[in-house]
Amino acid sequence: MMQTQQRYYTPDEYLAQEEVAEFRSEYRDGEIVPMTGGSINHNQIAGNIYAFLKFTLRQTDYKPYIGDLRLWIPQYRQYTYPDVFLIQGQPIFQEQRTDTVLNPCLIVEVLSKSTKDYDRTDKFRYYRSIPELREYVLINQYEIEIEQYTKAEGSSWLFQAYEAETEKITFGSINIEMTVEDIYENVNFNLGDQEG
Repeated sequence: MMQTQQRYYTPDEYLAQEEVAEFRSEYRDGEIVPMTGGSINHNQIAGNIYAFLKFTLRQTDYKPYIGDLRLWIPQYRQYTYPDVFLIQGQPIFQEQRTDTVLNPCLIVEVLSKSTKDYDRTDKFRYYRSIPELREYVLINQYEIEIEQYTKAEGSSWLFQAYEAETEKITFGSINIEMTVEDIYENVNFNLGDQEG
């Protein structure tokens, strides 16, 4: 049996390919990984959070971004597209680029079956290397389940779980509250078997 050798891509090769690609991919230290398509529930949850943050934080120095803006994590050589993230003040761009940022303070990922383990483990480790990051929120699209990690002293992170529609989540990095019910507004769990 012949073994196929995996091609290593430089960050520049990835960025050049990404500019003309029909579908987005992430870059994981030399490997280009196609992103899975989003489901309607995935899209609804990300949109609910983005709309809430956009409305609540208007006229502040916090700005939310959704889906299409790329994040570069230099320590681990990772390019990724968080579902929703927040930047305080001005975005810090990767040199000579206006489509790739470095400084989110809050990242929200909507979990899918194919990425949930990665989002909870390696991706969280990569995100923790971002000096500005103070909060990481993972949202299950198949049932009511939210995991929130808030940076504490030193390298400690506090964990909080939410599993009831009646609960409220406090985004500690910006000190605002959102109900779990609002996060899941218009989400139909009967569509839960679709990938996204």
